[in-house]
Amino acid sequence: MKRIPLLAILVSIILLGGCFVNSQDYDDETIEKAKEVAESYIKNNYQDIETVEFIGVEKSPMGGMWVNGKVNGKAGFTIDMDEKVFKVMGAGLKEGFPELKEECKNGGCDY
Repeated sequence: MKRIPLLAILVSIILLGGCFVNSQDYDDETIEKAKEVAESYIKNNYQDIETVEFIGVEKSPMGGMWVNGKVNGKAGFTIDMDEKVFKVMGAGLKEGFPELKEECKNGGCDY
């Protein structure tokens, strides 16, 4: 009878371990490139950006990359980026994030 609980625990550990092995971290070069692109995107598309602070870079559930941070010390953002070509696919902006530049409202500006 003790074999079944022990087997269940062992299988659970193996499955959980497999989840952690599949969640790969990005190398330093990839993280730096993602931060550069995100910062350029924010500074070129939004008004009154004084500082950009990065909190983290992580793999999104759909296989892309999320770059998280704050601007001007308070307003948060998440940039959704294609991890292969570093193209910004979208941005989640928290309350208080600066407004889009007028010239970027019809299709976005280069970054």
